[in-house]
Amino acid sequence: MRQHEVHTRLDRAPVQIFAANDRMNQMLIEGLDAAAWRAQPPGKVRTIAAIFTHMHNVRCKWVRLTAPHLKVPVQLNRARCTPEEARAGLAESAARCGEMLGEALGDGVGRVEMFRRDGWAPAWPVGVEMLCYMVAHEAHHRGQVCMVAHQLGFALPREVADGIWNWEKIWRECGADGRPGST
Repeated sequence: MRQHEVHTRLDRAPVQIFAANDRMNQMLIEGLDAAAWRAQPPGKVRTIAAIFTHMHNVRCKWVRLTAPHLKVPVQLNRARCTPEEARAGLAESAARCGEMLGEALGDGVGRVEMFRRDGWAPAWPVGVEMLCYMVAHEAHHRGQVCMVAHQLGFALPREVADGIWNWEKIWRECGADGRPGST
């Protein structure tokens, strides 16, 4: 593969990967029993509502600190947020994160040059590490949601539990051509 072709593939991939990442979050919320949303797990553990609002609010912080020229979505209140509000908020924050990733990892002419994940953490020059950190953060919390739902006795439907691993289908649902690795 020529250098230009490799660069072009990387231009689109981070945005598509983050869109697929958000689709998995949406699938979990769609598949959850409504009673699981606010059910309190044993111990000092966040509710599922609090986990999803945390994910959205952290995305808002990433955008605010890293790409302040983009419109920062409104944060969600974990005590009052409904599943529908979480889905809408996550969709909006995923779109802003996609814009941020496109500018950071796209053709090199974007305004995003440093990734600031938090006020206390050192900033990183943009690179694939930024995307890896963002997806790892969310995968960790998706795992928490699956575990909490299970512990509370709210089994996820099989099409959701297995579906979040069907990258080919998720990739297509997110508007990508082909399958992962082919764009």
